[in-house]
Amino acid sequence: MLYKLIFNAFFKFIDPERAHHLGMFVIRILGVTGLSALFRLRSKHPVQTLGLHFDGPFGMAAGFDKNAVAIKPLGDLGFSHVEIGTVTALAQSGNDKPRLFRLIADRALINRMGFNNQGAEAVAIRLAKTRLHYGSKLPVIGVNIGKSRAVAVEDAVDDYRTSAKLLAPHADYIAVNVSSPNTPGLRSLQTVDALAPILEAVVGQALGKPVLVKIAPDLEDKEITNVAKLVKKMKLAGVIATNTTISRDGLKTDAATVGSKGAGGLSGAPLKSRSLEVLALLRKTLAEEFVVISVGGVESAAEVEERLAHGATLVQGYTGFIYEGPLWARKINKGLK
Repeated sequence: MLYKLIFNAFFKFIDPERAHHLGMFVIRILGVTGLSALFRLRSKHPVQTLGLHFDGPFGMAAGFDKNAVAIKPLGDLGFSHVEIGTVTALAQSGNDKPRLFRLIADRALINRMGFNNQGAEAVAIRLAKTRLHYGSKLPVIGVNIGKSRAVAVEDAVDDYRTSAKLLAPHADYIAVNVSSPNTPGLRSLQTVDALAPILEAVVGQALGKPVLVKIAPDLEDKEITNVAKLVKKMKLAGVIATNTTISRDGLKTDAATVGSKGAGGLSGAPLKSRSLEVLALLRKTLAEEFVVISVGGVESAAEVEERLAHGATLVQGYTGFIYEGPLWARKINKGLK
């Protein structure tokens, strides 16, 4: 309740990206001072999967901590795993600002960040230092990798290979992102013919770490099934479903306001229905041995339980943090039955 008052009185009037940086600053201060540990509430529902121990089923999706600067405090705040990134082989500043927008009536965000990050080499160094400093106190760390904007689509395989080689030694699992709508040509890599060599390259550098592929909700059902079949064929760890959507259907916010925000991926509550559909499609093809991490429109403990009941191995969120505040994961962990 307190956070909602602060959000309505303060945060909603600040540029969303600036508000994010302010929030990350506070989270990092909590971590450095050790105060974040005071908020820790371990889930009573640990999960064993990917050859790893997760304190609970709920984690932070990629996009929130792009440069691996707040892993420890996010774990203290209740996230069983933190997927950092998206990280690219080459450092890049991302798209022009403004590039992050709230649709408060829909509890949603539109972003066209464009994989702004410090690059695989810098993030790898930070991950190594973080592991050395905190050791077993860290949550499970996923590393989400994507294509560098400056690299042509036809050269994507080597680009992903470079990122995997640099980051795999410091990751608990690797997520291959071919589904963001904000890097030109990236989503074309979701076709089986284009995706297979990328996944082969990443697996070859993964040091035996689990490799998952992250897909878009905008794929046709047949394409989703084809990706699932490829995951089975290559014996990957599983699928992360889903990324943001380019759809603007069914929003409460008026069309003119939505249109004024421009292009970008939509995240948050409006993705719930499609995310559940994709989860069901994947589970029709993938046996339990394959992990499905369900993302999109998750806000409450009941919704986490719904995803688990429909076959998700783990669940992730991001946009809910913006609207629910820093105790969001703690609240979900407490509410899980």
